[in-house]
Formats: sequence, structure tokens, C-alpha cells
Amino acid sequence: MGFGMTWFKRENGEYPVAAGSPPAEAGPEPGVKNVRTEGLWVKCPSCRQPIYKQDLEVNLLVCPKCQHHFKLNAKERIDQLLEPGYVLVDTGLRSTDPLNFSDIKPYKQRLRKARQDTGLDDAAVNALGWLGPHEVVLSSMEYGFIGGSMGAVVGEVIARAVDRARTTRKPLIIIAASGGARMMEGVVSLLQMAKISTALAQLDDARVPYICVLTDPTTGGVTASFAMLGDLNIAEPKALIGFAGPRVIEQTIRQKLPEGFQRSEFLLEKGFLDAVVDRRELKAYLIRALHFLKAPAA
Repeated sequence: MGFGMTWFKRENGEYPVAAGSPPAEAGPEPGVKNVRTEGLWVKCPSCRQPIYKQDLEVNLLVCPKCQHHFKLNAKERIDQLLEPGYVLVDTGLRSTDPLNFSDIKPYKQRLRKARQDTGLDDAAVNALGWLGPHEVVLSSMEYGFIGGSMGAVVGEVIARAVDRARTTRKPLIIIAASGGARMMEGVVSLLQMAKISTALAQLDDARVPYICVLTDPTTGGVTASFAMLGDLNIAEPKALIGFAGPRVIEQTIRQKLPEGFQRSEFLLEKGFLDAVVDRRELKAYLIRALHFLKAPAA
């Protein structure tokens, strides 16, 4: 019997019995609690194996059988990397609808639903805190907010993180997860690519370290701008990273793409990434990387 099956009973308290069924066993004694298993197990989308939810959480949402990396939201990313006591900054910024845009549904309605579902103002969250012995500025993107798309607010939030890192001389870490530019805001969304890239050029001139962690998926204008401009570009295993999607590319060039195309391991092999790091090792890897990046020149 599956976990999701539901029993029904009549108003007189008796359970319905199909014709020819054996007599029902005696029910539990009064006061004895039934064990509920709903919500305790999760099926891995990669290997299709059931995983005990508590084991998955202890394993940082990485499947212990096939190492599939489940998606994390922006605050979970921050919680996993920064020490307790970090501070969220640059909050309260919200996108408007300057174009009065509507496709299947009005853009204003999409924004309201995204805020209700995620509890965030938009698809980027900035935090100040400690990553091991290093005080850092961390900006984490939320894919659950309209696909982590980059509109005016996301561009402003990330640009503020870059400026904060430059003025305080604290290393910058960006966790990228996005479908690209938010076209409901038209050309304003595309301008964010240049805006953030210019701020990162100033950060580089100031010789302040910047590390970008690319997660599944990181595509479109985000990949084409700040996600590939880090002093160190790191990706999680099997993350989809690219500009246009594989289906669009195949339809354009009319050729079959190679196995694993646009996955992080493929990009590492072709020299687009510096490392592919398992989520369970990411914090230690970043601490070690910052130790070298912050070391004074000989």
C-alpha cells in the first residue's frame, strides 16, 4: 500500500469493506498513536531512489546514493556558508512595472505571487558575515523568484554588494542561480549586465577578491555578465551553465550537441570554470581559496 492512500469511514464510524474481503483486523487500542510517514521521504529526481528526509537535510540536500544536488533557496545558501549572526542588508527594494507588461498574466501579479511564495522582495539577497575566519559580503540569488531573473532590483542589489565589498575591502562572493535577464522590464533588465560588470571592474582595480559560485541553472544575461567575471569561478556538479539553452542551440545550428553539453564538468574541461566542487566541500574550499586570494603579494 502506498503512503498516499487514504482511508474513509462512514458517519457511524465503520470502515467500508469490499465484497469478498476478509474480516478486518482489530483496530489499534485507544490512546495508541499511528505513525505518519507522509512527508518523511523524498524521491531523488536523478536515481529515483527514496531518501529519508532527515538524512537528506544532514547531507546538505545532496543525494547520498547518486550525489544529485537538490536546489536550495537563497537563504539556505547563506545559512550553509556563513557563520550564525550574519546580517541581511540592502532589503526593501521592490520591482515596479514601468512597462505595464502582461503576457499570460500581468507582471504585477507575477511579482505579488513570487513575494508570497518566497517571502523575499526580489530574486537577490545580500548578507554580511563571516565565512570561517574571513569577513565577507555575500549575495545569493533566488531561483524561485520568477526564475531568478535579473531585473532592475536584482541588478541594484548585486551592484550594492559589489560597492560594499570595494569600500570595506571585504571579499565578495556571489551565488548565481538564474534564467537570465527579466524581459518583463525590457531594456532596463539588459542594462544591469553593464551596470554590474562596470562595478566589478572597479572592484578588480581595488584588488578585492571576487568569487562566483554557479549553481543549477545559471543561464542568459547572468552568465554573460557577472557570473563569469570572478577571480575564481566555481560550479556545483552537473549544474546547467550557458547563455542560450541546449534546445535553442540545436535548433539554430541543426546539429546534435555532445553529451553533457553546458554542464559544469563540460565547462571545466573546456576551460570556462576553475573548479567543480561538491556542496558538502564548498565552505572549506571557499575558506581555503580566500586565504590564498587575500595573501599579500611577495
